[in-house]
Amino acid sequence: MKARLLNAYRSQYPVPLRFHAGEIVQLGVLDEEWPDFAWVKTGEGRAGWAPVAWLRPLGDGRAEALRDYSAQELDVDSGERVQLHHEHGGWWWAERANGARGWLPARDLELLEENP
Repeated sequence: MKARLLNAYRSQYPVPLRFHAGEIVQLGVLDEEWPDFAWVKTGEGRAGWAPVAWLRPLGDGRAEALRDYSAQELDVDSGERVQLHHEHGGWWWAERANGARGWLPARDLELLEENP
């Protein structure tokens, strides 16, 4: 699926959170604006928002990652077209024409019809 950016978007985190399936992370609060995401901190000290559904809480403030994850966001300009891969919690994993991949908020995207 393709989309066009309604507004320019710039990444808010210069060093994005990343973890791998099976990794144990510290689980923090839920995001008030994006409730499908929680604040997470890795053993290496990286912190950021991660999908709650991709974590298995262990009951002691920690969680096990169920899959690999990167919180990488894309820097894009208004009007730019991107390829969309999958959506989670109001965000799309998208790809620019130059091959760069990352998350973009769905509210900034206009979905485009694809011709067969």
